[in-house]
Amino acid sequence: MKNFINLSTRAKLLLSFGLIWILFLTVIIIAYQGLQNITQSEKKLHNVNFQIALELRELRSHQNFNRAAILDMMLTKNRPEQQVFEGIINERAQAINDIIGGLSKLDTDPLFQNQLKELKNEIDAYRQSRNDEILLIQDGKLEEAQKLGATIQKERFEKIRSISTEMGNTAAKDADNQLALDMQQANSAIILFIIFGVITLFFSIIMILLLNRTIAQPLNEITKIATRVGEGDLNVELPAVERKDEVGILLQSFSSMIVTLKRMATMAQKIASGDLTGTVVPQSEKDILGNAFLQMLDNLRRIMKDITESVNLLGSTASEILASTTQVASGSAETATAISETTTTVEEVRQAAQLSSQKAGRVSENAQQVAQVTQAGQKAVDETINGMREIQNQMEAVANTIVRLSEQSQQIGGIIASVTDVADQSNLLAVNASIEAAKAGEQGKGFAVVAQEIKDLAQQSKQATIQVRNILNDIQKATSAAVMATEQTSKAVENGVRQSAQTGESIKKLAESSSKAVEAATQIVASSQQQVVGMDQIGLAMNNINQAGTENAASMVQAEKAAKGLNELGQKLKLLVEQYKI
Repeated sequence: MKNFINLSTRAKLLLSFGLIWILFLTVIIIAYQGLQNITQSEKKLHNVNFQIALELRELRSHQNFNRAAILDMMLTKNRPEQQVFEGIINERAQAINDIIGGLSKLDTDPLFQNQLKELKNEIDAYRQSRNDEILLIQDGKLEEAQKLGATIQKERFEKIRSISTEMGNTAAKDADNQLALDMQQANSAIILFIIFGVITLFFSIIMILLLNRTIAQPLNEITKIATRVGEGDLNVELPAVERKDEVGILLQSFSSMIVTLKRMATMAQKIASGDLTGTVVPQSEKDILGNAFLQMLDNLRRIMKDITESVNLLGSTASEILASTTQVASGSAETATAISETTTTVEEVRQAAQLSSQKAGRVSENAQQVAQVTQAGQKAVDETINGMREIQNQMEAVANTIVRLSEQSQQIGGIIASVTDVADQSNLLAVNASIEAAKAGEQGKGFAVVAQEIKDLAQQSKQATIQVRNILNDIQKATSAAVMATEQTSKAVENGVRQSAQTGESIKKLAESSSKAVEAATQIVASSQQQVVGMDQIGLAMNNINQAGTENAASMVQAEKAAKGLNELGQKLKLLVEQYKI
């Protein structure tokens, strides 16, 4: 059983259906040989035994007619009438010769040939004496002719009749023996046919149950688990198996996939909660989803690190701007110095803003890489769907194979119908033989018995073919059940394809989210660029402050407010960045 389970699916199907076909072929050969033997026996019975009996009866009839014709010649003295009787006797004698010649060709048995030779010698001797008797009648010597007919001719006539009767009885006995042998062969063929038919049916049922247990049931379990996974439920457990066939490999691959998806889901939950400290280990270089997660995690860490540095720099710069503007406002005496320091500080802020803008650009690029990784994950799901469709195509090939098996079973039904026609024709032949036997009267009783035996044999053959047809109907029903099971499996595979497509939709939504992240990063870049432009404007403003002292107070108030806002923004960004663990 373990070795059978470890075979490939194709090897299982070839082995199962190959053995079933071998058993079917054995049943057909047994039925064909039995029918062939019975047909040959019936042919010999008709062409030899029955023909010998008919020919011997015809010979006795000619012999009796010739004896009666001799008596008629004795009773008439008319010469022309005597010549007429003589001509008839010669014709009958020639017919007897033809019968003997035909009998010598029908049966080559030495005993039969010896009896036939003895019969021919007696007929020749009787014919010679009969010619002498005819000459005596024609010469008018009736008393001598009567004496010859009552002595020698009578003894020879009785011996001829005895030999022919004995040969006829021997032929009838041989026919009875042949019928008994045919009956024995027919019974043996029926028993063998029933035994092999039951074995074939039992083996077919076992193979169907075994295939259902080793292929259909595991695939059904996998389909249910795939449905749950497609619905997003990863809390599933696969049975531990040690199979080496396609089903075992599929279970192992599916178990590995579920473990990987659970690990990826855990990592995604950590990322969603702001924890970027986890690690992702891809299964292999071809693990697109694992490598994509690893790359995405590295990109997010790098992005958050850059953002943190930019926010810290922005916070410190904002604090310095606030301190500078406060000092300028508190002491107008130090206005020139404060303005100079403020100009220097603004320049530093402008450079920091440019650096922040550059880092925001890198964040945008990393977000685009995340989107590309998501697209690669969607491609992997598409390849999974194609694999499920390949399984669906293989199941359709199995269904076609079973349909061809059903068609060939119907062809066997056609052969059985032909055998039934042969049995009906044998039955009709037996009825005709019974009619001929009834016409023959007392001498046809033995022939009637033979005809009845043939009729019984034909009925038995017909019953046997009916049993074979019933067995074939059961096999066709079992084949139809296998087709239905295969169709259900195909539907289950279709559900797997559908669930995989839903998984692809989920990844597609993730890609859309990544695209939105790219858009947000782009907006951050634009905002950083605007900040750079703003800082440039602040530099120009500071130059204007140096040029226009009268506007110094109002400009410093505005600069103080801007510094406070920038400081608050830096603190908020710092608190937001601190939520992520790198």
